[in-house]
Amino acid sequence: MGESRHYNNQIFDISVDVPHCGATVFNDDDGRPKRTGTLFTASSHIITAVIGSGVLSLAWATAQLGWIAGPAMLFLFSFVTYYTSTLLASCYRTGDPDTGKRNYTYMDAVRSNLGGVQVKLCGAVQYVNLFGTAIGYTIAASISMMAIERSNCFHTKGHEDPCKVSSNSYMIAFGVLQVILSQIPNFDEIWWLSIVAAVMSFTYSIIGLGLGISKVAENGQIRGSLTGVSIGEVTEMEKVWRSFQALGAIAFAYSYSLILIEIQDTIKSPPSEYKTMKKASLVSVAVTTIFYMLCGCFGYAAFGDTSPGNLLTGFGFYNPYWLLDIANAAIVIHLVGAYQVYCQPLFAFIERVAQEHLPERVFSAINKEIPVPVPGLKSPYKLNTFRLVWRSVFVLATTVISMLMPFFNDIVGIIGAFGFWPLTVYFPVEMYISSHKIPKWSSRWISLQILSGACLIISLAAAVGSFAGVVADLKVYKPFNTGY
Repeated sequence: MGESRHYNNQIFDISVDVPHCGATVFNDDDGRPKRTGTLFTASSHIITAVIGSGVLSLAWATAQLGWIAGPAMLFLFSFVTYYTSTLLASCYRTGDPDTGKRNYTYMDAVRSNLGGVQVKLCGAVQYVNLFGTAIGYTIAASISMMAIERSNCFHTKGHEDPCKVSSNSYMIAFGVLQVILSQIPNFDEIWWLSIVAAVMSFTYSIIGLGLGISKVAENGQIRGSLTGVSIGEVTEMEKVWRSFQALGAIAFAYSYSLILIEIQDTIKSPPSEYKTMKKASLVSVAVTTIFYMLCGCFGYAAFGDTSPGNLLTGFGFYNPYWLLDIANAAIVIHLVGAYQVYCQPLFAFIERVAQEHLPERVFSAINKEIPVPVPGLKSPYKLNTFRLVWRSVFVLATTVISMLMPFFNDIVGIIGAFGFWPLTVYFPVEMYISSHKIPKWSSRWISLQILSGACLIISLAAAVGSFAGVVADLKVYKPFNTGY
């Protein structure tokens, strides 16, 4: 199985290397085992990455922007994400789209098309963003686990009881589970986790939508205003910061470009990987946008300007409590899978760097495989010592930072703002211009630069708003003492 390969064959190799019993093993044009990914599996990976915890903050984001700007921004970000994803997908192969040299990672694509300092810049932004996403998902999972406990408490003790809960134990439990799952060697071996996570994301999104619709019916009216939260309820500066923060939350909700190339590298051909990935992006972004529009708009219609930062944990809903428990359990299961989908590329990158830069004698000493018997498996699981230590340290770091800064909306906004422009817009646009030799100052070149410039301004505004939110939260915050 995949564990028996050396790391240089493992790094970002998300092709399938476990053939069917008795089948002949065929290799792709690059000598790696035959890829078996399809439109369905690629769409599952994307939906797992996109429809994450970000969907739960969209009612709050819509409340900050209002009925005009809120839906408009959701649609705008969906269009930009899909369009730039097609540009990025066209860079998977250098040269001929069917037979050209494969780029296995986002950084490989930047190296082939742009080169120089842009490669290091891309790597820094991509992997810091992946690290930040892991922190955001740890926070979101703990909030949902706390919400289950509080929901049951409210049911038994009444809504007036404070039902205080600490997040620390839940973050630790999530971290322990991720340490175990992080021992899965590479991306291709978590396909099943992606499918389970995608199903869970639909589950809690549909429940959130259903509760929003029922709340609107119960109210007998559609709440909210054209411009969102009004001055008076918040100060003018708070209105500005929150509006910017809302843009970051929406950007985070659509973020998946940073792992697009890695997903595309799982797809079999023919047809060309680009054609399949383009269809997968269209299907996934269309499905996502419909869900986002429904969840964001119905959540805002239900609660108006008081929409909670997290639709299923902010306790705008109390009943039916068992349905809330199911929804929050689905969130946790989804985030377990999404954490791995985002972190596997980072794991592989660090392991490649270690192999390339450490002396062979040292790397061989730390990179040992210990056979561990696992009930149900014919052969023992080969536990890699280097993988065990370094990935466990990584999970520990994300868990500790999550316990130090458990600000869901602010962290989501910062991650979205930090990654949206460079990874979703700038690099795809520049690589497309370079690979397709778009003439400078041509109408197409100017249009692409205008798109990039506009998205840069939105990202900067979102970053400023989100940092302002963190500063405000820190004024009343005590480390390792966060609860609800």
